[in-house]
Amino acid sequence: MEQYLSRRLFLGSSATAIVALTFPLGSLAAAERFPTSKSPQQWRRILSRQRYAVLREEKTEPPFSSPLDREKRRGTYACAGCSLPVFSSTAKYDSGTGWPSFYAPLRNAVGTRADNKLSFERTEVHCRRCGGHFGHVFNDGPKPTGKRYCLNGLALLFNPG
Repeated sequence: MEQYLSRRLFLGSSATAIVALTFPLGSLAAAERFPTSKSPQQWRRILSRQRYAVLREEKTEPPFSSPLDREKRRGTYACAGCSLPVFSSTAKYDSGTGWPSFYAPLRNAVGTRADNKLSFERTEVHCRRCGGHFGHVFNDGPKPTGKRYCLNGLALLFNPG
């Protein structure tokens, strides 16, 4: 019986390791299907190294490093990967976190999924069209939604007007 449990534990652990190596946590977005789809090589050709790291590898830019955090003009923020308009300047506010923050996205612009990479669960926010990683949404924002979409400036393009 003890040998059976050890073999069962070994096989279960091996299967878990194979899944973890095949689908690393940072690439869960790759398993989803999006209307705009490109290979990693194609994304690398059209995105800067920093934008690729944020949009495709779910990295985070340093706080207070993005000029978009200080942007005050009226306009629209679009996905830096596929140019889909995703946030309006009318929903932007200064959260004091060092990243551009919004209380609501444009209609049908973003998707979300659970992010358990840290020791607590967060909600990841990405582009509905290309799956590009924007940042995270938290429940500590202002009215009317109470949401704080805390985003990487590198994931966005600002279009004034």
